[in-house]
Amino acid sequence: MQQRIPLAICFIVGIVMIVQFFIPHRLSEQTFDLAVKWIRIITAFALVLGVRSITFRSIEKIKRQKKDWFYSIFTLLGLVITSVIGLGWGVKAGTPLRTIYNNIMVPLGATMFSILAYYMASAAYRAFRARTREATLLLIAAFIVMLGKVPLGTAISGKLPDLADWVLNVPNMAAKRAILFGVALGMIATSLKIILGIERGWLGGRRR
Repeated sequence: MQQRIPLAICFIVGIVMIVQFFIPHRLSEQTFDLAVKWIRIITAFALVLGVRSITFRSIEKIKRQKKDWFYSIFTLLGLVITSVIGLGWGVKAGTPLRTIYNNIMVPLGATMFSILAYYMASAAYRAFRARTREATLLLIAAFIVMLGKVPLGTAISGKLPDLADWVLNVPNMAAKRAILFGVALGMIATSLKIILGIERGWLGGRRR
């Protein structure tokens, strides 16, 4: 009974959402709007649970003084300070919270992405070794795109940016669409397995 009720709700809601997507009717639009409202409500409760979880985990880490426990102090301070400022002054332009975001979060995000660029360069160096014919084509395409997207490529030849755009918009786009088709089919298959009760991992149990 503990699993039948959630499975029945999942099946009914899944079928209703599929039907409303393919039937353009006022009732289907109202159903979608109602579902969006419920999603917002559930998201709000999930946010509360997330805040509670990270708070208790950080406090437990500080009490036991686990590895890098002092980072948890900054996590709790940031959580409390930003929550108080956001509730008191809002998030509009010119507010203290927006100032904190622009002067702390944005530079931190830029730092993370700049570090990520070095990992991407390292991975590209290992992947673009011309050991096979396919790797050679990949190396040539990557070299053309990278050179066509920097001012040096434009200085060498005005046709390099156009060639780089062609590589991105024609052969790369064809491969990208093939990957997206595969992802879409995988999502459809997984969704049907969940709706029909074949996949029960979300219930914490085993597959049938």
